[in-house]
Amino acid sequence: MPQAHAVVRIAHDSAQILEFDAEHLEVHKVKAHSHYTRQHGSAVRTDHEFFAEVCKALHGVVEVLVTGGHVIQADFRHYVDKHSPETAKRIVGWETINQPSEGELVAFGRKYFLKLDKMKGKASLE
Repeated sequence: MPQAHAVVRIAHDSAQILEFDAEHLEVHKVKAHSHYTRQHGSAVRTDHEFFAEVCKALHGVVEVLVTGGHVIQADFRHYVDKHSPETAKRIVGWETINQPSEGELVAFGRKYFLKLDKMKGKASLE
């Protein structure tokens, strides 16, 4: 069941998606598939397939925070802006965080969305 908020930790080989509200937490993982393509002679097509799977996994989430290294975030941002504008509209923030644990990521996300909700005048996650 999709939740109101999600934090995505994206890396070149996988994405961890943590969907949560005040009482629930759902964790999803998306693995990148690496295969050579003659058409591009690179991993461009593979990256696009991976990014499309991440966007699909975020379907129905109201607000998304994307975390990870700077380069992969830039690649993912370029993809969503060009190929998945409906996902781009729901991304509320981009934060460079390299290797947080799952617990640290959930805590960071809760704090981030609490602050965001207060700025918007919404009820909090607490």
